[in-house]
Amino acid sequence: MNPSRRVLGALALTALAAALAPTAFAQTYPDRPVRWVVPFPPGGAMDNIARTLGETMGASLGQSFVIENRPGAGGNIGASSVARSAPDGYTIMIVANGMAVNPFLYRSMNYDPIADFAPISLLAVVPNVLVTNPKRNDVKTVAEVISKAKAAPGKYTYASAGVGTSIHLAGELFASMTGTNLLHIPYKGSGPAIADMLGGQVDYMFDSVTSAKPHIDAGKLTAIAVTTSKRSAALPNVPTVAEAGVKNYELTPWFAAFAPAGTPQPIIDKLNASMREALKNPKVQATLASIGAEPIGGSPAELKTYLAEETKKGKALITERNIKVD
Repeated sequence: MNPSRRVLGALALTALAAALAPTAFAQTYPDRPVRWVVPFPPGGAMDNIARTLGETMGASLGQSFVIENRPGAGGNIGASSVARSAPDGYTIMIVANGMAVNPFLYRSMNYDPIADFAPISLLAVVPNVLVTNPKRNDVKTVAEVISKAKAAPGKYTYASAGVGTSIHLAGELFASMTGTNLLHIPYKGSGPAIADMLGGQVDYMFDSVTSAKPHIDAGKLTAIAVTTSKRSAALPNVPTVAEAGVKNYELTPWFAAFAPAGTPQPIIDKLNASMREALKNPKVQATLASIGAEPIGGSPAELKTYLAEETKKGKALITERNIKVD
C-alpha cells in the first residue's frame, strides 16, 4: 500500500474512533453514582425536586443520584463548583431563576452561566403567590392592593427571601408595571420572612406556593393572585396577576438541570430522556404537586432558548429597578 494512503487510513480510523467514543461512553453511562449539586440548603422546593427526580432516575439508570447541597451567594457557590467539575456526566446541577439574573446582581462572578454549562432539561415551575395577613390588611384583590399603594406611596411593605430572589423580583415587577411604590423588606430566607408575615409585621409577600399554601389553607394568609401566566394547580381559584388587571404581568419561578460545558451530547441526551420520563411518573407528579410544583420537561435546545429569554427579561428588570446584591 502507498505510504501516504496508510497515513490517511490511520488518520481516518483515529477520527472515527474519536467520533464514536462519546456514544460508546454513553452506552455504559452511568457506571458509578452521579453527584447532583443543589446550590441551596436542604428542605426547599429545589432540594425536594432534585431528591424526588434523583430517586426515580437512579432506579431507572441503575446508579444512585447523590444530592450534595452547596448553598451560598444566591446559588453562585454551588454553580461555581459545578462549572469547574469534569464534563463527564457525573456532576450535574439543579438551578432556578438565579441562573438568569445573578450576572446582573453581582459585581463579579467566577463562572459564566451561558458558556460554562450544558443545558439538560427544564424540570418544573413553582408559582409565587401574592399574599397578605387578613389581620393586618383587609384586601382581597389586586385592584385594592394598587389603590391603597397609590394612595399612600411608600407606606405598604412587602417581604422577600432576599435581594434578587424570585420573591423580590416579583414585587419589583409588580411595582414597575402598576406604578406603585411598595417598600421592600429583604430577609435572610423565606422562613423569617413568612414568620413576620404571619406576625403582621409586613403587609405583603410574593411567596412561593410551597411555603404559602399551608397558611392560606389555614386562613392565616389571604391569597390575592399568582405571578405565573397560568393559574396554579395548587390554587386553582386564585387568579393570575394578569387576570386581575395587570396586563402581561408574568414572573415564573422555574427549575432546570445543567451539566458542565463539554459534557458529551449523548450523555446529555440520556440524562434528558431519564428526567423527562421521571417527570411522567405518577409518584413523582404526586410529590411535586404536594409542594405546588408543576412538571415541565423539554429538550436541551428548548432550555437553552428559555434561559436566553429569561436572561434578557431579568437584565431589563434589574437594570430598570437598579437592583444590586453587593
